[in-house]
Amino acid sequence: MQSVLVYGRLFSRAVANGIYSVSTGGQAAATQPPSAVAASPSPTEADSFNTPTGCPKKLRFLTAVSGFPKNRTIEKVKPGKFGDDAYFVVKHPHGDVIGVADGVGGWRAWGIDPGEFSHSLMRVSERVVRSGHFTPSEPAAIIARAYYELLENKTHILGSSTACVVVLQGDAGQLYSANIGDSGFVVVRNGSVVHRSQEQQHYFNTPFQLSLPPPGTNAQVLSDRPESADTLEFLVKEGDMLMVATDGVFDNLPDSMIIKEMVKVQGSTDLLLLQQAANSIAQQARKLAFDEDYMSPFARNARENGINAIGGKPDDITVVLATITV
Repeated sequence: MQSVLVYGRLFSRAVANGIYSVSTGGQAAATQPPSAVAASPSPTEADSFNTPTGCPKKLRFLTAVSGFPKNRTIEKVKPGKFGDDAYFVVKHPHGDVIGVADGVGGWRAWGIDPGEFSHSLMRVSERVVRSGHFTPSEPAAIIARAYYELLENKTHILGSSTACVVVLQGDAGQLYSANIGDSGFVVVRNGSVVHRSQEQQHYFNTPFQLSLPPPGTNAQVLSDRPESADTLEFLVKEGDMLMVATDGVFDNLPDSMIIKEMVKVQGSTDLLLLQQAANSIAQQARKLAFDEDYMSPFARNARENGINAIGGKPDDITVVLATITV
């Protein structure tokens, strides 16, 4: 994502890079080639939140994470980070929580690291969840608490970011979501999308975003409040598949390609198969992002807005794929 000023984002190109392998538990792993498998929570960890024998079993997420940074530059591997994208996955007795954020790349022109704000936003959100200071039915409050903590910090972390947080309250079978901007999620059941987030755009290619601008620049920088998050709540079932991702996925892959990969592992609790599906989605998005002759969803949207565009949209890519199981 490139926008900072209210005038919108630049349509940029970059060079493909290899996939990063990281742990959904937040521990860094070594950089791996595209076929690498990322670690997922162990069955012991996942099973620790089941209800006692004789009680209805709680639904939970079984997750796999995959992604790419946009630029060729080899970065130091950091937990929960792909370029300017950031994410977290937490299992808590109150509920399983997934979050993704996409830092605004245009801040580089100001000498500011675009990934620092998105990464900090997700790290604080993760800490809030791990501490148990959240209500499952109020995911927007998780984002708000993290944002205002960064805002009040004496050492400001400057930048802008979209954000999407999804909470599964397993004992009720209820999923709650909060989305600001153009990251988001889809839920697939029986081969069809049954629930999805809605993009929030000020205008084409300029999504809603949380911002901490440098002093004196507020009038030049888009800044939305966390209370503006679009929220949803709905029942989910055992076997449903959830993907939470940044716009590097949605701008480059149509629903048909995403659904095809998710259906392959519909209801599966095989961590290897789940990881392979997450890797495949990320790799396809990465490949098509640099195909200059591909009519991507981003290019189609551009044409609908009077811009004669073709090709994919190079961007950081983050995929968190989850089976909803017991």
